[in-house]
Amino acid sequence: MVNKVTLIGNLGRDPEVRHFENGSMVGKFPVATNESYRDKSGEWQTITEWHDVVVWRGLAERAERMLKKGSLVYLEGKLTHRKYQDKNGIDRYITEVVANTFRVLDKKEGGSSGNYGTTFPSSADSPPQGTSYELKSDATVEKVDSDAQEVDDDLPF
Repeated sequence: MVNKVTLIGNLGRDPEVRHFENGSMVGKFPVATNESYRDKSGEWQTITEWHDVVVWRGLAERAERMLKKGSLVYLEGKLTHRKYQDKNGIDRYITEVVANTFRVLDKKEGGSSGNYGTTFPSSADSPPQGTSYELKSDATVEKVDSDAQEVDDDLPF
């Protein structure tokens, strides 16, 4: 059986890191992923999904040091579900990604501006037809030309 999640997205806020008495640490932060598609009328639409990410111990320390709101990050982990009771005693359920590795994809300071924003177009962007992007083994994002022909249907994929 496999429980593996791979995300490339932007942090919605700075990581919130808590330190425990036993020296352990836990960090939490939301990551937004975007998916763009053409609707029936030919207009580009973007769907944003938010994912709650949890990191433990050394990874929480790295996240606190290296990540900030807006950072583009590649992460791998597993999907988990928890149940807890709120202050009114009502059962609540939450789904989280417990990351076991991450890599910052922002360009280094002193390089060209920004991050690999073209990987995640906004609704105002119109990606060129036949263009896609690929994550390389060293976690860099590279433009890949494809000869795929556009299929005229109303499915978002």
